[in-house]
Amino acid sequence: MAGDDYESHEHDVLVIGAGGAGLRAAIEAAAQGVSVGLVCKSLLGKAHTVMAEGGIAAALGNVWPEDNWQVHFRDTMRGGKMLNNWRMAQLHAQEAPERVLELERWGALFDRTKDGRILQRDFGGHRYARLAHVGDRTGLEMIRTLQYHGIHQGIDVYMECKIERLLKDGERVCGAFGYWRETGKFVLFKAKAIVLATGGIGKAWKITSNSWEYTGDGHALALWAGADLIDMEFVQFHPTGMVWPPSVRGILVTEGVRGDGGTLRNKNGERFMFNYIPEFFKGETADNEAEADRWYEDKRNNRRTPDLLPRDEVARAINTEVKAGRGSPHGGAFLDICTRRPADYIRKRLPSMYHQFKELADVDITKEPMEVGPTCHYVMGGVRVDADSAAATVPGLFAAGEVAGGMHGANRLGGNSLSDLLVFGRRAGLSAALYAKNRGGQLTVDQGQVEAVAREVIAPFDRAHGENPYALQAELQETMQTLVGIIRTESELREALGKIERLKARAVRVGVDGNRQYNPGWHTALDLKSLLTVAECCATAALERTESRGGHTRDDHPYTDDQWGKVNVVQRLEGADLRLRREALPEMPAELKALFQERK
Repeated sequence: MAGDDYESHEHDVLVIGAGGAGLRAAIEAAAQGVSVGLVCKSLLGKAHTVMAEGGIAAALGNVWPEDNWQVHFRDTMRGGKMLNNWRMAQLHAQEAPERVLELERWGALFDRTKDGRILQRDFGGHRYARLAHVGDRTGLEMIRTLQYHGIHQGIDVYMECKIERLLKDGERVCGAFGYWRETGKFVLFKAKAIVLATGGIGKAWKITSNSWEYTGDGHALALWAGADLIDMEFVQFHPTGMVWPPSVRGILVTEGVRGDGGTLRNKNGERFMFNYIPEFFKGETADNEAEADRWYEDKRNNRRTPDLLPRDEVARAINTEVKAGRGSPHGGAFLDICTRRPADYIRKRLPSMYHQFKELADVDITKEPMEVGPTCHYVMGGVRVDADSAAATVPGLFAAGEVAGGMHGANRLGGNSLSDLLVFGRRAGLSAALYAKNRGGQLTVDQGQVEAVAREVIAPFDRAHGENPYALQAELQETMQTLVGIIRTESELREALGKIERLKARAVRVGVDGNRQYNPGWHTALDLKSLLTVAECCATAALERTESRGGHTRDDHPYTDDQWGKVNVVQRLEGADLRLRREALPEMPAELKALFQERK
């Protein structure tokens, strides 16, 4: 392939992904005085971060002065079933407040307490109300603020550009190769350091809150470049996504509804979460509605309400109610806030939810309950990174946000994703810039690598009558939904892996017609490779972990195993084969261990 067949750009730091983590990384790298390029698969501002509605978890102590980073750290570790990288959880809890205040200095407009401080709301798994928020549009405000700040930093933005492969010079990354979605023309980026901030893998499942961009690109790019992935078995199914009508199934219903007093009920009107409470709730039953309300208000002082248990527990409870025949008419549960909150409160605190249900489902949530059910939402697993630097196991490669593993352990607490983006987006951008400054000399890109990727990318046009990419994607999504969902078994996981292997064989014969100018079929065909890669990683790791923990529930191994609580499942490519090993968690220092010996 001749050099004039593609355009070329060169930067010290290339950031792939323009959500919260990518923008924060790009801002920090630019602040170090290096040249920064920011690539986004879609349009700038359409990143999935805008869908994060509830708030940013940070121990500011504005509502509860007792809150501090140690309590936040403890909540995060307990929510992650102690499988978190303790150092990441510590840094996150310590630095989140300053990252929120930094956003405020950059122009973010948060809801306020009566005395003018940033208001904070309750969320599942958090002992205190600690989510800084803007109604139920917090992610949108975060993206707006970061974009407005970032455009003044001299960052070059490349929109509607899909990266297909990272390029390497020996062991180090040296660039990335992709194409413009609009024209289909190739583009080469040379870079001394690369930050992956590409988000998650949710489009591998049929019912998901994730938008079309979430096809596991970053996870796959890192794996193909030789990096390690960890904990890919842990996928969070958010308990409350829309279930009706079918056209909107899976769209997120913020946890803020429950944080502001919403309660879950089955078709009999029962607040069923009282039947699924853990040991520290035992004896706190609610036989009628009046008693339930008293229970809720009484327990506010020690931050416990069963509707705000961690997401994995609530999702399994709804799933159990539906399987027992107590679900809502369309296979979910009812989420009721109108019984406990007046209409003007709901419209003020949850404006997006009010309009979402009114316009998409013809439901007025100020007068009637919502129908909700679990939806694939977030992957806790991802690229293995160093806690302090966000560096991957391949030199020159960094990762932050959902694409990075370790921070959330076996289950992520709501609100921790947005503070995670800020804390580790900043650290990744800083580390990448410092790495780039220390790497002298010319960037060398192997033309053979570029040409091999280019041939692979355009190959589907040579098979115009080959396999249908849409059909293969639909089959993969159905396979993952039914066999690698909330509840898993060995037989179903083995069946899923067999189907994925057959889909991989068919995918090499996928064909598209037409030309390279904005061709959705071609884009779908190219996304298939990363989708199949992350699906195989998830199913393989889920088969390996013979216990139930957080976002991974094995029906044939229903109990948590202490031995499994000491190891990560690590995956890496050796040649074309996916290899798996168990690796011990890093040891937590004594002063942090002591926090878990406190009773509260």
